[in-house]
Amino acid sequence: MTAVRAAALCALLIGAGAVACSGSAPADPSAPRVPVAGDVQTDPGGWIEYTIGDAPLILSAPHGGLLTPTFLPNRSCAGCVTGTDEGIEALARSVAAQFHARTGLNAHVVISKIARTKLDANREVVEATGGNEVMIPIWRAYHTFLDSAVARVTTSHRRGLLLDLHGTVHPYSRLELGYSVSAEQLRLSDDALAATGAVSRSAIARLTTDNRGGVSPVALLRGSTSLGAILARNGYPGIPSPDRPAPAVGEAYYDAGYITREHGSARGGAVDAIQIEAWRVGVRDTPANINKYATAVVTSALEYLRVHYGWTPTNAVSAVTESPTQR
Repeated sequence: MTAVRAAALCALLIGAGAVACSGSAPADPSAPRVPVAGDVQTDPGGWIEYTIGDAPLILSAPHGGLLTPTFLPNRSCAGCVTGTDEGIEALARSVAAQFHARTGLNAHVVISKIARTKLDANREVVEATGGNEVMIPIWRAYHTFLDSAVARVTTSHRRGLLLDLHGTVHPYSRLELGYSVSAEQLRLSDDALAATGAVSRSAIARLTTDNRGGVSPVALLRGSTSLGAILARNGYPGIPSPDRPAPAVGEAYYDAGYITREHGSARGGAVDAIQIEAWRVGVRDTPANINKYATAVVTSALEYLRVHYGWTPTNAVSAVTESPTQR
């Protein structure tokens, strides 16, 4: 976390009455009430939305926004990707709603409502804004809200999981799960991959040394209890997983982005992060398909949190879902 973002997070939390940062005075008792789970916060322009949670799950949706205000500049940097991830904002909202319906708890949710032609919150600030200074506070708001979510999860639950939700244009009917481990590294044998130490430096670095079952780092990526394996059992195959341990040579694969690297546990934090890229047809192309996929994401996240973090919601409700053969 940069010093600027740390200061912004400190100010946000002090203003909420939630904490007092080092060297700060106690919160003013006349200040507005402390925000609670389910409350929605935004940046001043309303471009970034943060729903406060009380569960150890954070959802991030940086590329689903559709707003294109003409008074804000477009990104014009060389090589800038500006396409919208269709259905991703709706997916994040559906995952959050179904998670609440099944647990009685709220996931933390950070959504960019502004189009990627204006801002890409999954890039470092210069590429994210196209060098347009007026966009920097909006970019900063996205990451400050994520920092706030991570801080709340760490305080309330000690550990947690961030899922960064995306849509891919790659021509494969499979999910791509990104841990900040490259395709080349994934193509190594289990022993060779373990020897590199890549997983222990990844966005799930903390989980490799602190998981409930003592699962090995490589097995966390592509073993029977990996997120890829769990999602496949819920009808959505992906890479890496036991059946698809790595992309073939020449196959496109997203190994993660700025959000996963910056807000995951590679830098010593307590919240692990995984980027999930979903194909379009049959997954993100209709509201019904989005909701089906959201059900699988919730079911998979709950299993992953139970198996690896030892977290189970007190009032969990089982989902009624179609089998994979009915999809």
